[in-house]
Amino acid sequence: MKKAWVYILECGDGSFSTGNAEHLESRLFQHQIGEGSTWTKGRLPLKLVFCQCLSSKEDAYLAEQQIKGWSRAKKKALIESDWDLIRYLAKKPDFRK
Repeated sequence: MKKAWVYILECGDGSFSTGNAEHLESRLFQHQIGEGSTWTKGRLPLKLVFCQCLSSKEDAYLAEQQIKGWSRAKKKALIESDWDLIRYLAKKPDFRK
């Protein structure tokens, strides 16, 4: 199986874009020249703020889908490697104490 990457870009407007790619550098180049995705095309410049190499394209896709469902706060915690905050934010609001 080919390895693949899951990544988060910070867009020029401060929003985040999450994706996956087998060839991370090529994909980042596509984003930077406005050919990566509709979302990032109008939000240049872009900065890679998180990436993780996973064991397969399927794993990278699943990680992308999971991260896309997260709140902005949880994505920022991932970017900052704040695992305690990620665990806290994973709890339902009624159980956060």
